[in-house]
Parts: sequence; structure tokens; C-alpha cells
Amino acid sequence: MTYAERRWTSPDGLSLYARDYVPADGPARLPVIAIHGLTRNSADFAVIAGLIAASGRRILAVDVRGRGKSDRASDPTTYTPDVYARDVIALMEQAGIEKAVFLGTSMGGLITMALTAIRPQAVAAAVLNDIGPEVAPEGLARIAEYTGRKIEIRNWSDAAAYARDINAVAFPLYGDADWDAFARRIFREGEDGKPMLNYDPDISVPIRAAGASALVPDLWPAFTALAGERPSLLVRGGTSDLLSADIASRMRAAAPSMAYVEVPGIGHAPMLDEPAARAGVLDFLTGVS
Repeated sequence: MTYAERRWTSPDGLSLYARDYVPADGPARLPVIAIHGLTRNSADFAVIAGLIAASGRRILAVDVRGRGKSDRASDPTTYTPDVYARDVIALMEQAGIEKAVFLGTSMGGLITMALTAIRPQAVAAAVLNDIGPEVAPEGLARIAEYTGRKIEIRNWSDAAAYARDINAVAFPLYGDADWDAFARRIFREGEDGKPMLNYDPDISVPIRAAGASALVPDLWPAFTALAGERPSLLVRGGTSDLLSADIASRMRAAAPSMAYVEVPGIGHAPMLDEPAARAGVLDFLTGVS
């Protein structure tokens, strides 16, 4: 599925980027805004975005500031969910979008919860992909350990090996071709021809300043406001070390009307191209105007 490349301006003047997938013909429906995880970018949504667009919805997959083709922030203390949420609000204002369905993977789900608190009328419905109002400490420690870490990557083989090293626990059945494709989503070619991670290493500054335990505050009130008052879907990787089965169970108890899909054999976080995840997201969207 092809997409247009869009740019918008953040409240503090950064040029930010989104992939804009045009919907197939049909009745007008609310657009989807997809927001990626901490060290990732809009390329993560390539498969599910194409399917959503083919089903008749426009979908904008963003590169949060400091990732992908978006500008890096001169002040790394702005790499926080509340700032990211205000950036997304700026996108909506500049694109003429009053209300959208949000699809947030990991950090993207935290941004969705923050956005709900800042501008509740903008959020019509939400898909939270392997994230909740609290996270398991072991998964948080794993992510904090590699974020912003200096690495030596000489070629694309090294890049694929790095992708495998930090993500094999989540995708145990991936083969060499999968890891090569994965590497090409999270790396870009540098000026010297060598692959380089496609995010600003300074995104780790607020994490390290606050300590890993403070990366995710108590967001239960924000989650309840989101999932208790709007159509919502929780997708969980069956072996996720970030969204534990216990946390997911408590989320479902707090929001009984929330739909739920578990992706077997996958950790943090599902790519949403897995059959169970793909079907769950598309089925959920059919019930949202």
C-alpha cells in the first residue's frame, strides 16, 4: 500500500513527519492515527496500515519527534509523553482532524492516554498495543538498558544481528530474512554508508534522569478515562515481559467493555501483522464509526 509523505510543525517549531495512507473508496469514517514505541518509527505500521486503508479508513502513522524522518529536539527533556501528545494535537489541528481513532504501540499507548487527558474530545476510540497504565519492571529494565546505548554497526549484517539481540525474546520464530527486514525498519543509512539507529540517542535523557522506575507513572486514572468511556481494544503479546498477564487482567476488570486479543508466542510488542492481532484490530474498527 502506497502512502503520501506529510509534514507538520510542532508547537516548538520542529518539522515532524507522518505516512499518510489514503483509504479505499467507501463511506467516510473516522481516521486512524498510529503512534509507535519508544525507539521505533512509522515503518512499524506498514502492514496493518495498508490493511486499515484498504478497509476504508485514512491512517496517519507518525514519526514522533526524534525518530525516523522527524526533527530531533534541541532540548532532550522534551522527549516525554505529554510533549509528544501535544505534537499529535498539532498534527490534528493542521490536518483539519477533529477526532480520530488512536492505535498506540507501547509508548504510543502512553501518548494516547496523555492525549486523552489533554484533549479528551479528540479521541473517539483506541487500540492499546501491549501497554497499560503500569508496566512490569523486568520489561521496563530491558528496554531502558538498550535505549540510547552506543553500538558499533559496520554493515547491514551487524544491524540485523543487533535487531535479533534485543528482540529475539519477543519474536522467537523469526528467521534471517525477518531480522534483515526488522533492521531496515529501525536503522537508516548514515552519511558514511553504515547503518545507524533511526532515532536520537538523547531520547534516553529523560528516562535516565528520572530513573527507569519513573518512566511510566501511575496512569490508572487516565486509562479508566480512556477505556471506560470509549470503545477500546487491548492487544497483548502472549509472552510479553512489559504487559504482564496480571496487569492485563486488572485492566480488563477496570474496563469490562474493552475488547481483548492475545497474540500467542509473541512478546513485547506485537507487530500487528500476526493473524490474531490483524484480525482483532480490523474487527474492532468495523464497530467504530
